[in-house]
Amino acid sequence: MRKRISAAAGLAALALTATACAGGGTSTPKADAGAGTKSGGTSSSSAGGTELAVPTGPVTITFEEAMTIGTLKPAMDKLVSDFQAKYPNITVKLQGEPDYATMYTKEKAEVQAGNAPTIGQAYESWASYFQSSGVLSPISELAGTDSPAAMSTFYKGIQDDLKLPDGKTWMWPFNKSVLILFYNADLMAKDGQSEPKTWDDYASVMKAVSKDGVTGSTIDPGSATAAAFGTQWFEILARANGAALYDKDGTPHLNDPNVVKALQYMKDLKDAGALATGKNYPGETALGAQKGVFDISSAAGYGFENKTVGGKFKLNITALPAGPAGAVNELTGTNIVVFKSASADQKAAAWAFLKFITSPEEQAGWAATSGYLPVTSQALSQPALQDFVAKNPYETAAVSELDTAFALPGFSWIFKCQGYEATAIQEALENGKQPSDALNTAQSACAAAKAQG
Repeated sequence: MRKRISAAAGLAALALTATACAGGGTSTPKADAGAGTKSGGTSSSSAGGTELAVPTGPVTITFEEAMTIGTLKPAMDKLVSDFQAKYPNITVKLQGEPDYATMYTKEKAEVQAGNAPTIGQAYESWASYFQSSGVLSPISELAGTDSPAAMSTFYKGIQDDLKLPDGKTWMWPFNKSVLILFYNADLMAKDGQSEPKTWDDYASVMKAVSKDGVTGSTIDPGSATAAAFGTQWFEILARANGAALYDKDGTPHLNDPNVVKALQYMKDLKDAGALATGKNYPGETALGAQKGVFDISSAAGYGFENKTVGGKFKLNITALPAGPAGAVNELTGTNIVVFKSASADQKAAAWAFLKFITSPEEQAGWAATSGYLPVTSQALSQPALQDFVAKNPYETAAVSELDTAFALPGFSWIFKCQGYEATAIQEALENGKQPSDALNTAQSACAAAKAQG
């Protein structure tokens, strides 16, 4: 099985940790934190709304991360190298892990042992777990405000994703992406089909191209212990129908009529022979083998899709179709959190690092190398990303989704509920259960998980 960092891999880790315990004055920041004030290596306090200044003495910060495979490692190494060239007194020590599950386990173990890293990658539910345990520093402690100036340059969906349900900013963006539609342009042209603009169009095209050993698309619906891209597609369909799925406090609405409609849509495609199910990126495999026409996957997976296709046909990429409620997409990837046990100088250095890696110049290089999306539109005007977009036009379609892409509420048990969603999808698509019955079961189980906290 190919090892791969993706939203699905991260969601699997979240599902495994869903039973863990969980609880749950602003000021204008300085214009240039890089200037700093000399303090013998001690950063200024943020207690009065002052942004932490870059320390002048030597400081080492540790970063628990999982960008260790494929193009991700050189992309990460370049971020660190660029930063240390600008701030030679700050050393960033990477603590790389092979996957998200291992990384989260390591982060929790280090926190419990009183040896937390300075910063670490975190999904929203992980941040919620750490925040409820009192081991995180909010961004306001570093920036002197809950809404740092740089934050206003981020895409709206990214901005919303940095807050936990208490309304405070606890995270800073890192490797973010959305789902996009990959398809075999040659097969589409051969059958006289056009790129689908709505989900109704998509269903029609899927049925039309499903013949002669070809199935429209194959999805991994996920499982009770691991959500997958098929689970996220279901959530996108529900939201595109106008369903809430979850309230801000995490109250589930998994048996809402528009959620049931989403699962019925998937079941109708399956019953028509236009949709199949599988495991381990089955849509990508089928697409590459010319046994499938479409694959809904992360924009960050473009390199994998392109490699699987191997030039056998023209691979096209576009934004997801729209539903009755408009165009909807879901954020994938992690943010970064700062652990409270770090010293004042380490927090100041960490803040300098977080701002640096989300600068337009660094975001352009990061996106062009890693495959993840830039979190700020300002990166699109940088030469490195302009050249990348010229060669990879899918990037334009992907970044256009970042203003409206949603993230599920940041509660650890939400991803347990995603496991119940995945089970409902399996029951309907693979075992013939009625979507309403399958989702009634998921709703009851998720409500119980919320009650347990």
